[in-house]
Amino acid sequence: MTSTEFTSGFAAIVGRPNTGKSTLLNAAMGSKVAITSDRPQTTRRVIRAIITRPDGQLILVDTPGIHRPRTLLGERLNDEVKDTYSTVDAVALCIPVNEPIGPGDRYIAKSIAGLSKSIYFALVTKTDLGNPEQIAKQLLAVEKLGQEVGLTWSAIIPVSAKSDDQVDVVIDELMNAMPTGPQFFPEDTVTDEPEEIFIAELIREAALKGVQDELPHSIAITIEDMSLREDRPENFPLTDIYANLFVERDSQKAIVIGKSGARLKRVGTEARVEIEKFLGTAVFLDLRVKVAKNWQRDPKQLRRLGF
Repeated sequence: MTSTEFTSGFAAIVGRPNTGKSTLLNAAMGSKVAITSDRPQTTRRVIRAIITRPDGQLILVDTPGIHRPRTLLGERLNDEVKDTYSTVDAVALCIPVNEPIGPGDRYIAKSIAGLSKSIYFALVTKTDLGNPEQIAKQLLAVEKLGQEVGLTWSAIIPVSAKSDDQVDVVIDELMNAMPTGPQFFPEDTVTDEPEEIFIAELIREAALKGVQDELPHSIAITIEDMSLREDRPENFPLTDIYANLFVERDSQKAIVIGKSGARLKRVGTEARVEIEKFLGTAVFLDLRVKVAKNWQRDPKQLRRLGF
């Protein structure tokens, strides 16, 4: 490659639910572009984060975790991930250091092994949770997994997004794997995700904290209206946001609202803090809880909620 060549391309971050994909994406960007939680299947959309350097542009594609679907929503998320596989230049499979390689990892590895043009990386994530012996053992297990499914890893990289260990190595390796190409996005662009969608995700992130195990999958957020309030001082703007939080049953609505509205108030407060950081203005957040019965299984409801 000559010094005048500019490289650009897309690298998909894939893996089972809760393997640290979104946390790694945020660490790579140095800012929050994807919500995180300890709940599996937190990511519901393909998110593109853009790293631009003088000699190249890398678009990191965060994907929902591949899982055995129980609903129409789950099927659509899996389909979206598989569609993403075929459009990228490199695939990075995340496998955490503290969990044995299982059927889900093998299924994903086999799925990506059939891609003809991709370059493959394995990322052993969450190394802050393992000791050197565990990390070495997992690196060998990942290498063996590649051999079993016919994958040749360009690199197997241990990484901790939480402690920012080797995140720069991951970025460099992926950047170096990109082909010669154009700059797809302006250099100051960090994501192509619409503002309102990310704000809805920040509200969902706050709502996921402290709820019962079955509830996270039933929560969906829509932004009904968002605008700057008129007649405000120029040096103190205020953004009005009206949002709906949907659940599937009345019993779930009661859980989200909490006793005397305490839980919903906390969700609103935590979400508002994160939204203000993102927008750079004060925020008035009006959050209403509504029931959309069995929306995860209803094609009409899924379209209404943006899936």
